[in-house]
Amino acid sequence: MPTPSGEKKQLTTLVAVSQALASTLHLEAALHRVLELLERQHAMFPSIVTLLQGEAAELTIAAAHGLTSRGKQARYRLGEGITGRVTESGKPIIVPRMSHEPMFLNRAAERKNLDKQERTFICVPVVINRKPVGSLGVDLRFKSDRDYDRELHFLQVVASMIAQAINISHLVESERDRLRDENQHLREELRERYDFSNIIGHSNRMRQVYEQITQVAPTNTTILIRGESGTGKELIAHAIHYNSPRAKKPFIRVSCAALPETLIEAELFGHEKGAFTGAQARKKGRFELADGGTLFLDEIGDLSLATQVKLLRVVQEREFERLGGTTTIQTNVRLLTATNRNLEQAIAEAAFREDLYYRLNVFSIFVPPLRERKDDILLLADHFSEKYAAEHHKPIRRISTPAIDMLASYHWPGNVRELENAIERAVLVCDGQVIHGYHLPPTLQTAEASGTVARTSLADSVNSYEKDLIVDALKTARGNRAKAAKLLSTTERIMGYKVKKYAIDWRRFR
Repeated sequence: MPTPSGEKKQLTTLVAVSQALASTLHLEAALHRVLELLERQHAMFPSIVTLLQGEAAELTIAAAHGLTSRGKQARYRLGEGITGRVTESGKPIIVPRMSHEPMFLNRAAERKNLDKQERTFICVPVVINRKPVGSLGVDLRFKSDRDYDRELHFLQVVASMIAQAINISHLVESERDRLRDENQHLREELRERYDFSNIIGHSNRMRQVYEQITQVAPTNTTILIRGESGTGKELIAHAIHYNSPRAKKPFIRVSCAALPETLIEAELFGHEKGAFTGAQARKKGRFELADGGTLFLDEIGDLSLATQVKLLRVVQEREFERLGGTTTIQTNVRLLTATNRNLEQAIAEAAFREDLYYRLNVFSIFVPPLRERKDDILLLADHFSEKYAAEHHKPIRRISTPAIDMLASYHWPGNVRELENAIERAVLVCDGQVIHGYHLPPTLQTAEASGTVARTSLADSVNSYEKDLIVDALKTARGNRAKAAKLLSTTERIMGYKVKKYAIDWRRFR
């Protein structure tokens, strides 16, 4: 009969085993602690945990205690020896006298060096979802009065706890692999999305921007991106990061204008617990989060002078302290900044530090406003119309000539961002396959608003409108005048007359 002290000892060990398995996600370390407990509390030594590996159905030692380095390399096939048979059958085996058991291979442990006494071996299966995946085997000194059922039941409980830990480890590893694959997939998507070849524009001004990105992206140079609001400065920053050696590291963006002055320092540099009211825990700043990668400070011209001083130190020394802390933290980030402000004027007005300006302005990229790259308007409009037609499930195929003329005539104070919003609105209100001028926002349709006041007579305006309709029809019909005539509900003879009247080269639409 089991003694109360023996039962208490086993329960105490099971509690300790549970704590050891729950204390770490490192499976091998957790199993080794369990085997150490079995030796310390119950003199079970040496001991091993084997697990099936791969398609070869081979058992390898996942954790061992009391084995030589050579013994830890032992392998077992299913059905081979005691260990292989237990895993194959899913049933435990007790060998009271190991010296009398011919099936015992003695492959892992050199027991002859332990002592000269007879030894007992107990091996129980490790089962997950009713399927044996390995085994737990332990040595004990032989005792003729040993209660084998009690020892077996105890080891089966330990093996069950080990099985749960292994199962959790596999789930964690599977989730880690999934997240790693998903992260890699998202990074590839970001790389493709922000590749500078996807920046729309073939004008001379934009070609200069492409050349500058190509020159500076592979380096660690600090870059100042300048341009009006809505010109795509953040897109340029993304393109630089995802075409640099830091592409696999974080890209962290901070809008200096969006954060209040009381929070910007804590956001950039982080803070310690209790640094200010509401700071209930330590928080890493953006410089720490971007370590190894790129930090993009948008609207840098809106930083307060006090924050500029601290930023200057980071740029110069590559180190900082968290708010309320005393530990100096080293940082390895590439700094990209952007602004739509005239920094030279801000320096003259003592609103921006001159020394910080020269630290940030190592390499400048000027993004031209849309009004200075008129050649790109049609390319951008087509790109946005395709994008939002797909997003909103609209069958839009093209933009009409009059609508294109309206887009080209407008001065675009909001730059590319305003153009994108205008095209998205046009896509939403369009009920056909072609975006017309009346689908565009009212600001583009009003001559006074766009700076395109009419200077022609009514007859000329009517003729111009008629010509645009014919050109649109010919485009749709791919230069076929008969089909174009049907689209406009007129005859082929009248179509031929109008084409000749307006000197339209119908062949170029084929």
